[in-house]
Amino acid sequence: METKKLAVIFPGMGYHKDKPLLYYSSKLVQGKGYDIIDIEYRDLPEKVRGDAAKMKAAADMAYAQAEEQLEGVPFAEYEDILFIGKSIGTVIAAKYAAAHDLNARQIWYTPVEATFSFGLRNAIAFIGEADPWSDLSNVRKLADENRIELWTYPGCNHSLESADVIRNIEYIKNVMCLTEEFVER
Repeated sequence: METKKLAVIFPGMGYHKDKPLLYYSSKLVQGKGYDIIDIEYRDLPEKVRGDAAKMKAAADMAYAQAEEQLEGVPFAEYEDILFIGKSIGTVIAAKYAAAHDLNARQIWYTPVEATFSFGLRNAIAFIGEADPWSDLSNVRKLADENRIELWTYPGCNHSLESADVIRNIEYIKNVMCLTEEFVER
């Protein structure tokens, strides 16, 4: 009997399932037999960077919407659960796994510092060294403290992109190869 596997995709704000990191990771895990659930957010506040109150409101709204969309999912029927998050989606994924005591392995694309506050250990993370949404030194420290494997990309922003398109293609290949290695562990 084949192992039942589930991947839940938690997008960022404005970074949806059809953007490169989530598109390719979703295709990758789907090709490995994972059922896919795509979380979608509606009506989140805009222009939240640097505004703690708006960030909290956006995270609370996104979390409530994820709760609603995942209600009734029979997680116990799956032997392997992956949560794949981007930006605010990494926070929502980590919080959901902790709140529901799920043994979900996590893949975090461009996590923010709040992602690390849920005590999760079975994760891998990727971040650009020029990401304006996170303090890289704090992310490195938090990843180290939580024993989270962290990969950094020089000159890359919050979408893991730099000004060099060819280098970006190399980076996305590297990220997907490392993602695949993590998935196959």
